Amino acid sequence: MGGELWHWFSQADAVARATAALLLLLSLASWVVMLSRFWLLLQGRRSLPQAIAAFWQAPDRAQAAEQARAWDRQELVMPLVQAVDAALAATTTEALAGQGALSARLTRGLREGLGRASRQIQWGQTLLATVGATAPFVGLLGTVWGIHQALAQLAGSGPVGIEQLAGPVGESLVMTAAGLAVALPAVLAYNLFGRSAAELEALLEGFAHDLQAMFGSAEAASPAP
Repeated sequence: MGGELWHWFSQADAVARATAALLLLLSLASWVVMLSRFWLLLQGRRSLPQAIAAFWQAPDRAQAAEQARAWDRQELVMPLVQAVDAALAATTTEALAGQGALSARLTRGLREGLGRASRQIQWGQTLLATVGATAPFVGLLGTVWGIHQALAQLAGSGPVGIEQLAGPVGESLVMTAAGLAVALPAVLAYNLFGRSAAELEALLEGFAHDLQAMFGSAEAASPAP
């Protein structure tokens, strides 16, 4: 099989080679992202609830941050904890970031922390969506081009029988199958990882809401014990 593929590749023109190389590149990129995201989301589903639970079980805010950091291997919870620390430690300055009520400063910090965590959770989703949407069309382009080249070569050779078309057309149709083989894992992974990512983001949003409710009042401005 490998020898046949290499023979086909060596006999193909520049367009067919470029199409095959692009499909290979898309496949490699999507599998690297899929494996990385699988590990990230698997660890996140295990450690994120533990990190949040460890934070609330601590007797004070300083110890809560330390306990959460011990579980937060993916650095998803700590951006929110650091946002609370920054908002409570901030002093009034001429800059707009240091002005306003504690609740407003805390809301802004938590929103930025959620954004950082969300970017990490959603990393690679755009690439998977792109591969899933474009790989079939890249394969189809290779098929159409291969059939066009085969017909052009047979055009001046007199009557053309089905046996003369079967070989070139069959080889060209392999490109469509290759495009689907590249796209299907990416689409399945996109849907699966999207659901897991949404669950993690929901946990983080709930944690941010709880932090806002506890530390967003003026009474929380007093130094932590």
